[in-house]
Amino acid sequence: MEQATRRGTRRSRAVLAVVTAAALGVAGCDAVGGDSPAPSGTEARQGRPSPKPTPVWDTGPDSVAAVGDSITRGFDACSVLTDCPEVSWATGGSEQVDSLAVRLLGRAGAAERSWNHAVTGARMADLPGQMAQAVRRGPELVAVMAGANDACRDTTSAMTPVADFRADFREAMRTLREALPKAQVYVASVPDLKRLWSQGRTNPLGKQVWKLGVCPTMLGDADALDAAATQRRETVRKRVEDYNEVLEEVCAEDRRCRFDGGAVYEYRFGTEQLSQWDWFHPSVDGQAKLAEIAYRTVTATKW
Repeated sequence: MEQATRRGTRRSRAVLAVVTAAALGVAGCDAVGGDSPAPSGTEARQGRPSPKPTPVWDTGPDSVAAVGDSITRGFDACSVLTDCPEVSWATGGSEQVDSLAVRLLGRAGAAERSWNHAVTGARMADLPGQMAQAVRRGPELVAVMAGANDACRDTTSAMTPVADFRADFREAMRTLREALPKAQVYVASVPDLKRLWSQGRTNPLGKQVWKLGVCPTMLGDADALDAAATQRRETVRKRVEDYNEVLEEVCAEDRRCRFDGGAVYEYRFGTEQLSQWDWFHPSVDGQAKLAEIAYRTVTATKW
């Protein structure tokens, strides 16, 4: 009788152990599934794919503002000594140009969400003020082309010092960043003014327009080839190269800025790309080439 009792007790304990184990097994399943909370900490991170980081550069910005000088205003592209923003490489709506804004936003989008704050005759010192106007629109991309007028002065000694050029560009970038920390910036290099002189100097009409005061440091005494004239033009060219170095260096300090790598400076403008009135500013075709360079830079997946 006592032995039977001990056997019954052992069986009861065995059954209890099986039931307990089953219960614990069910509880264990509920801990990682069903309606119970998901695991946290390291276990959760290992069980979920990591989210993809947001790219620093968006190749498809939704709005564009432009700042700069006469080139961005389409000066002399449509008629003599007159702005023609319709053909601007940055924001114009012309089908002959397909501006940067049109290529990014479509023609209707460009008409609604692009703004041209460039001013003919502007120098780098004017860029902070233009940038202050541009940020009020909240653009996702700001296109910059400035510096030619800093070299195009009455004399080489009047050209903007490189240090001042740098300080003004940095101020413009600060103005943008304080208002729009995530806005992107495309910076075009200053064109090779000496090449523009070499292309236009064979045109009689162009040289007459030059006498009205178009870039005297480079275009003054257009036919002069003596040592003094040659040195003057080389001085201007060197200053433009210095400006381009500044644009590249300051842009590189900002992770959301892209410099064109000197593409505009290196582009070999021919007579087809120059205004038929002054043979110095870009023609409609020249504006289209600038738009192409800008679009290629902005939409590059790697830079």
